Amino acid sequence: MPSGQLNKPSIIDNHDGTVSFKYEPKEEGMHELYIKYNDEQIQGSPFKFHVDAVTSGNVTAYGPGLTYGVAGEPCNFTIYTKGAGADGLSVAVEGPSKAEISCHDHKDGTVSVSYIPTAPGEYKILVKFANVNITGSPFTATITGEGRKRNQISVDHSSEVSLKIQETDIKNLNASIVAPSKMEEPCFLKKLHDGHLGISFTPRETGQHKVHVTRQGKPIHGSPFKIDVLEKEVGDASNVKVSGVGIKESKTHQNNEIMIDTRNAGYGGLSLSIEGPSKAEISYNDNEDGTLKVLYKPTEPGYYVINLKFADNHVPGSPFTIKVTGPGSNVQRESITKQRDALPITDVGSECKLSVKLPGTNAFDMAATVTSPSGETEDAEILDLDDCLYAIHFEPKEVGVHTICVRHKNIHIPGSPFQFTVGPFIDSGYHRVHAGGLGLVRGSVSVPAEFNIWTREAGVGSLSLSIEGPSKAEMNFTDRKDGSCYVSYIVKEPGDYHVGIKFNDQHIPDSPYKVYIMPPPSEEAKNIELGSISEESFQVNKPLAFTVHMNGARGLLDGKVISPSGNEDDCFVVPIDDEQWALRFIPKENGIHQVHIYHNDAHIPDSPFSVRIGKDNDDPASVISYGNGLKECKTGTKTDFTVNTCKAGVGNLAVTIDGPSKVSMDCVEVEEGYKVRYTPLAPGDYFIIVKYNGYHIVGSPFRVRCTGPPVADCGEHETSSIIVETAIKQESQKVDGLPRFHSNASKVTSKGMGLKKAYFHKQNTFSVNCGDAGNNLLYVSMYGPKGPSEEIFVKHLGYNLYQVNYVLKDKGDHILIVKWGDEHIPGSPFRVEAS
Repeated sequence: MPSGQLNKPSIIDNHDGTVSFKYEPKEEGMHELYIKYNDEQIQGSPFKFHVDAVTSGNVTAYGPGLTYGVAGEPCNFTIYTKGAGADGLSVAVEGPSKAEISCHDHKDGTVSVSYIPTAPGEYKILVKFANVNITGSPFTATITGEGRKRNQISVDHSSEVSLKIQETDIKNLNASIVAPSKMEEPCFLKKLHDGHLGISFTPRETGQHKVHVTRQGKPIHGSPFKIDVLEKEVGDASNVKVSGVGIKESKTHQNNEIMIDTRNAGYGGLSLSIEGPSKAEISYNDNEDGTLKVLYKPTEPGYYVINLKFADNHVPGSPFTIKVTGPGSNVQRESITKQRDALPITDVGSECKLSVKLPGTNAFDMAATVTSPSGETEDAEILDLDDCLYAIHFEPKEVGVHTICVRHKNIHIPGSPFQFTVGPFIDSGYHRVHAGGLGLVRGSVSVPAEFNIWTREAGVGSLSLSIEGPSKAEMNFTDRKDGSCYVSYIVKEPGDYHVGIKFNDQHIPDSPYKVYIMPPPSEEAKNIELGSISEESFQVNKPLAFTVHMNGARGLLDGKVISPSGNEDDCFVVPIDDEQWALRFIPKENGIHQVHIYHNDAHIPDSPFSVRIGKDNDDPASVISYGNGLKECKTGTKTDFTVNTCKAGVGNLAVTIDGPSKVSMDCVEVEEGYKVRYTPLAPGDYFIIVKYNGYHIVGSPFRVRCTGPPVADCGEHETSSIIVETAIKQESQKVDGLPRFHSNASKVTSKGMGLKKAYFHKQNTFSVNCGDAGNNLLYVSMYGPKGPSEEIFVKHLGYNLYQVNYVLKDKGDHILIVKWGDEHIPGSPFRVEAS
């Protein structure tokens, strides 16, 4: 109640699987109803509602649909008119999607309202009587995307322009195009049929554009090139025509057709996404004349949202709300929600712990290292806690983000390398949750499938788990109270399952996971053994083979291999004799490959197993990324970041940028690795995912805040990606390795007369205390009337405390510059008067 007093409502069993709560308010104002099940609050609790004075005659509203709901499902609430009648009543819903509203007047002073939001997000419910908002209106309802699936396609249709020059080698070239509005975007270079150099880009405005082409940072002859864009060439989404039954209604388990005509819309990329109760299968046929036929096949009935964009803007009518009817696929769904609390801040010198459970392993095959923010790597202690549970211990010596690598048989375990922050957390959120384990890859009927979840770096939040598939999952959740938890589940039917992991209603990186549950293996299949695997380094494009010992089992073997980039390929499996089979494949990429071997459609023991292709130095923990493009960006402005692969050897680098708009992006080779350039088109949060050989590098995904006016229509999840097969890079011979500094110059303090006044031909001094400012390098410089001063001495006294002495030989004002790394300390540059 408003006074803070507690009043317990009575619970009425409706005998239909629902219960009602009866409560007689004694005060007017905002009330909160708390509902718990098994000592845990249900979703939406506490429910808030406003109570007016009983005799006020005002119209009020109450019900769960005013505070929360699930996309694609009815959200209900009731309006109490108290004898005022329903003639002057109006209801509107505003939010990320159009919502169908239905009202029913019961003629007893109550009106039932139901609306169906088709997309998750925050909605405003406006309830007015006689054109005046009732008490509490507009109400705010949070609509989650529980159980919703998304699929999308992109079709490029860009302008191709010749630059009228010959270039034999375009490998080290990169280009960007500057529009008349000064907006700059990366564009793709290609060799045209006549041997000329050409560019491919999406025209966004008319007028003269400048194309800058560089080789290793230097302009080539003739750059910048000038090209003119005509009005008819600019992509115009308003001229796209959409038709077909599938844009109005559709049926489950059949192809529903949409026709798209862009012939009068200029040049632009086309993107289509479908979100709803199932992940609809999408295919398309490009007629190469500006028209496109799209087919989509949903498997569950309900409401779907189709977003259709051309040149990064919605076409007329988009987003479309489609009602899908027909039988479902009898998918069973089970979910649990757990609250995750923030852990105490870890200090330097304290004991840090990371827990992980890996069924089927032993401590002798485990190894762990921890790398400090300054780049020092040490072995970490691994404690065997029995039942394949391990605790990785280390004692930090620095404040900042540490990297923990946990390996089994010299291969990173799922989730590794881990981020572990010592001191205050710099970042938090759903993108900081990691998950890994065999239960997110495959499983067997009636056998526990298990995986780990690490939420320490994510902070406070709600962790939701869902498993859906042919049968209901029995889930068991174990909280280790150290920022990690363990999940096991058992299902009774084979088939495809989807495991969704959300934090604060947002899917964590790589979620939902597709898991195939195999039928139970026969008794004889349990005796099949994989032959010994050589520890030698296997190489790309060279065949490798293994033996499989049948040990009396009869039947057929089959196999497949999944590369680090996610590509699947069949293995060549043939019998050698009655007791042995040979498995053979040719790897096309460096990195860790997963090899699956089946006996009569069921995994053999130890399948899938991991094989390393390439040398041991192709390690994702050795890849670092830095640059302003990982910190901030502006709409319509090109920015970049560098991925340093010098210590990682040859591998597969994949960069994905997910955010409110697609981005124009490219990747160019530089001395220390690869530079990724991109231009965002809408404000909001972008998440940059950097993977090396299929593993996230440390810090990935990076959250980047984009500011500025929108250049294109905003979306919810627009994805752009690029994949590069890296080459061996050598670090500069100037240093063996550049430390990774983490510092804050604003925490540096300085004192001493030498900061204000100096005597020439005498020693002048001041001190600089960087003890609370992290790790970096101190730079001191003095500039006088006749140029730089001749004598400056900087002495490190220990613990980042410095003493600076200098001698001036000219009278007059001098400028003293003191930097901690790249940043001025407070007060710098100082004005020093010499006399």
